[in-house]
Amino acid sequence: QVQLVESGGGLVQTGGSLRLSCTVSGSIFRINAMGWYRQTPGKQRELVAQFTSAGSPNYADSVKGRFTISRDSAKTVYLQMNNLKPEDTAVYYCKIVAIVDWFAASKDYWGQGTQVTVSS
Repeated sequence: QVQLVESGGGLVQTGGSLRLSCTVSGSIFRINAMGWYRQTPGKQRELVAQFTSAGSPNYADSVKGRFTISRDSAKTVYLQMNNLKPEDTAVYYCKIVAIVDWFAASKDYWGQGTQVTVSS
């Protein structure tokens, strides 16, 4: 069974930094995309940053120059968040698009989310 476990959220002041981590466990044939989304109450979940099979990461315009996505293995991804702003306050979710077996269809898998709160 595929599981995603996030860590690293918390409370920080404006201008501060946090680093989120996401580790994927379970048997996976191939990961096609891996990244971070965020959601605030009453709003749709939005893409923050992700790696896709195209190679280079892509970012939401609102975080370019402040957030950096990286990975140190096929199953661990990080989100370094610098110069945080109150509008970055949200629950952050790790997501992968993966195939668990060569004959299986591609599917989205989500973590449980981690709260990031930026105080003004």
